[in-house]
Amino acid sequence: MENGAPDRRKKGYALRRAILDYGMGVMIFGFGVFFLIAPKLGFDFGMSDFSRYGFSGLCLLYGGFRIYRGYKQNYFH
Repeated sequence: MENGAPDRRKKGYALRRAILDYGMGVMIFGFGVFFLIAPKLGFDFGMSDFSRYGFSGLCLLYGGFRIYRGYKQNYFH
């Protein structure tokens, strides 16, 4: 029973971390999509299209990375 406790703790940590990565990834990815289509929804942020597309692209990339990291769950290597 003593030997199973560290493994259970690691699995619990990996599960919590994966849920956090999925949640933050979806949220950041959603911000990227929102900034991409904001003018069509009637929002104006007072920034150039180049800046808006750049920020949107960064959000999409980082959100995708966080979702991928949650999927891989490679936290201990």
